[in-house]
Amino acid sequence: MSDAVVLEVPRGVPIEEIKPGMSVSRSQLITDADIQAFAAVTGDRNPVHLSDEYAASTQFGKRIAHGILSAGFFSALFGMELPGPGCIYISQSVKFKRPVYIGDTVVATVKVVSVDMERRRVLFETVGTVNDRAVVTGEAELYIPEVV
Repeated sequence: MSDAVVLEVPRGVPIEEIKPGMSVSRSQLITDADIQAFAAVTGDRNPVHLSDEYAASTQFGKRIAHGILSAGFFSALFGMELPGPGCIYISQSVKFKRPVYIGDTVVATVKVVSVDMERRRVLFETVGTVNDRAVVTGEAELYIPEVV
């Protein structure tokens, strides 16, 4: 008997079913552990993210999360929900609007802007909010390959 773990892969949404206006969201509480793990994986050990003493002397007054950590939640939505497994990230623009602090809950939302069936590409608006205020905004383009 095998001890292998079998993960159920979500179905995703076929490009033929994707329409402008469709959206999905997810929320994530930002913790010190998230910031520490992100710093370890990326190598970004900027003290504004990791040092209480240093961050206290900045315009933020306390430690902030890496901006791209919040933007990374869009990837989870794309890869797991809309369009779902198999999609390919082509591009992402981001604008950081406000800092995200430890204890904030980021709500990431992706919304379909347009669908190009011929090129199998979907353009999305991406918005991350904390307490209904935008912290990161942008656009993303994804390629959706044909299912083999």
